[in-house]
Amino acid sequence: MHITAFLEYLHLEKQFSKHTIIAYKADLFAFKDFCKEFFEISDLTKVEYPQIRHWIVSLVDQNISNRSINRKVTTLKSFYTFLLKTNQLPQNPLSKHKSLKVPKKVQVPFTSSEVDAVIKKLSLSEDFESVRNKLIVELLYTTGIRRIELIQLKESSVDLESRKIKVLGKRNKERIIPLLQPIVSSIKKYLSLKEKQGIFSENLLVTIKGNNLYETLVYRIINSYFSGASSKVKKSPHILRHSFATDLLNEGADLNSVKELLGHSSLASTQVYTHNSLDAIKKVYNRAHPRSNKKQ
Repeated sequence: MHITAFLEYLHLEKQFSKHTIIAYKADLFAFKDFCKEFFEISDLTKVEYPQIRHWIVSLVDQNISNRSINRKVTTLKSFYTFLLKTNQLPQNPLSKHKSLKVPKKVQVPFTSSEVDAVIKKLSLSEDFESVRNKLIVELLYTTGIRRIELIQLKESSVDLESRKIKVLGKRNKERIIPLLQPIVSSIKKYLSLKEKQGIFSENLLVTIKGNNLYETLVYRIINSYFSGASSKVKKSPHILRHSFATDLLNEGADLNSVKELLGHSSLASTQVYTHNSLDAIKKVYNRAHPRSNKKQ
C-alpha cells in the first residue's frame, strides 16, 4: 500500500517523530476518503490536480484556516514526491501548486522581568512539584529546548560537572547546550528531592508519582504560572523558546550560534526571531556605523 510505504519511509529514513507521522497518516487517509467519496478514486496515484483543488476548496468551506490547509497540502506534496522518487508516479500533481496566503504570525516573547517573576514565585515553595516546575521554566528559558525535547531528557543527558546537557532533537539530531550555574544548582536540588520521593526513573523530569511528563502537563504548568505574570495572549512553552532566542539576539549573540542552540536545520528558521530584536539591531547600527548620530 502506497501510504504504508510512505509512512515507513518517514519513520526509517527521515526519522520523523511519532507525533508527526500520526498527523501525516491522518491527513492522507482523510484525503483518500474524500477522493473515494467524491470521485470514486481509491488509488491515489490516479489523482490529478483538479481533484486536489476540489479537496482544498472543501477544506476552505469547512472554515479550516489557510495555515492548517497548507500543512495538509504539504503532507500530500511529500507523499507524491516520495511516489515520484520511487518511480510509482510519472509526475507530482502538486508541482505547480501555490500555498494559500496566511497572515504573518508574530509570537510575542515573555520579557525577562516576566520570567523572573514566575521563577521568584516558584522559589517560595520547596515541595517536589514546585521545585520541578521551577526547573522546567528555567530549562525552557535558558536552553531554548522544545517541549518534547524537555520531556525526553534523561538523567544521563545531564553533565553537571561540565555544565551541559545533551538534547535529542528533530530527526534524532543530537546537540550539546551549555547550562548556567544557577540551573545546575536547580537540577541538583530537584534530583535530591526526586531521590527522597523514592523516584528512580531514567527520565530527568517526572510527575510526583514517578511517571513521565507529557506535553499537555508541561503546557498547563507554563500557562498557569505565566497567566499570573504576563498579559500576553499566548502563554506556552514555545513562547519561552522565543524568549530565549530573542534575548540572546538582543544581547548581540551571533545568528548562527542561536541557530545551533535551537537545533534549526537552516538559518531561515532562526531568522523568524530577528523581528523581535529590531530595536536592539538599530541600537547596534547607530553605535557602530561611522555615519550615524551617536546620540540617537
